[in-house]
Amino acid sequence: MTDAAEIHVLYNAECPICSAEIGHYKAYAERRDLPIRFDDLNGPARAAWGLSGDEAARRLYVARDGTFHGGIDGFLILWRAMPRYRWLARIVGLPGLRPLAGLVYDKVLAPLIYRMHLRRKARARA
Repeated sequence: MTDAAEIHVLYNAECPICSAEIGHYKAYAERRDLPIRFDDLNGPARAAWGLSGDEAARRLYVARDGTFHGGIDGFLILWRAMPRYRWLARIVGLPGLRPLAGLVYDKVLAPLIYRMHLRRKARARA
């Protein structure tokens, strides 16, 4: 990773859901010249993350100050860095809601999106 003040986001650009959501965040960050870099896990940038393609496809990863954060913790960092989404970070980050949001993301949403990713890859090979 490069600049310590910069936030790095690793996402799956081949996933329609991930691509749409992160594409929105990326456009927002670019319009406001925010120090956020978006790396597609399917490209050469993934090597700097030290994750296999399979590991990277299982959830969103965010790096800040040389530390990796996955799942909801990553989303919270990303949302806090974007003025329009700070309200969302405040709500999801509440002590009672943060663990619940993490559980829903880790046990329901991320596995569902990952299984969809595997099905897309299998269809592409067939």
